[in-house]
Amino acid sequence: MTINLTRIYTKLGDDGETHLGDMSRVSKLHPRVEAYGTVDELNATLGVALLAPGLPGQFAEWLRRVQNDLLDLGADLSVPAPPADAASTTAGEPAPASSTSPARGRLRVDGEYTQWLEGACDEVNATLEPLRSFVIPGGSPAAAHLHVCRTVCRRAERRTIAVGAEVNPEVVRYLNRLSDLLFILSRAANVQSGENEGDGQRGSSEPLWDPGAHGSGTDPAAS
Repeated sequence: MTINLTRIYTKLGDDGETHLGDMSRVSKLHPRVEAYGTVDELNATLGVALLAPGLPGQFAEWLRRVQNDLLDLGADLSVPAPPADAASTTAGEPAPASSTSPARGRLRVDGEYTQWLEGACDEVNATLEPLRSFVIPGGSPAAAHLHVCRTVCRRAERRTIAVGAEVNPEVVRYLNRLSDLLFILSRAANVQSGENEGDGQRGSSEPLWDPGAHGSGTDPAAS
C-alpha cells in the first residue's frame, strides 16, 4: 500500500459525505463509516491506555501491535468487497481493472490476526484464578483504562455487524476476540497491581459484583 498524505483538509466532506476506500461517495452516517470510525475510536482509547501507570511492559507491547492491526481493520472495512460477478463481463471476457479489483491486492484481515489474539488470551488467562462473579470495571488505573477499551471494542463489533453480509467476517471475529483479550488483560493488570502493593493476596485488587449487596430497603444514611 502506498500512503501519501500532504494537505490534511480537503473540504470534500463538508457536505456530510465521504469517500470509501474504493472512492465511492457515501453519507458519513453510512454503517460502514460508523464501523471503521468506531474502530478508529478504539485505537485512540488504546493510545490512552498505553499511558496508564502500572501497565505491564508485555501488555503495552501487545497493545501497540493491536493498534497497527486496527488500522488494517479500518482499511478492510473502508473498501466494500467487489460484486461476485466483477471478475467477468456479460460476454464472458475479463472485466477491466477498477478501484475494487482484487488484482490491486486490497488489504484484508484473515484468520491469522485472530489466532494471535487467542494465543495472547490463553497465555495470560492461564495465570489467573477462575472468576466467581462478574467484574466491576475499575481497580488499578491500567485496568480501568483497559475496561474502557473493551467497551468501545464491543461497540465497534456491533457497528461492524450492522454493515451486513458484505463485511469481512474475519473483522467481526477479530473484534470479538480482542474484547476478550482486553478483559483478560484488565484482570491481570489488577492482579499485578495487588501484588505490587505487597498485600500478598493474589487478585485482591479485582473488584467483583456482589449481587444485591445494596438492597433498596437500606437506609442511605446508615451506610
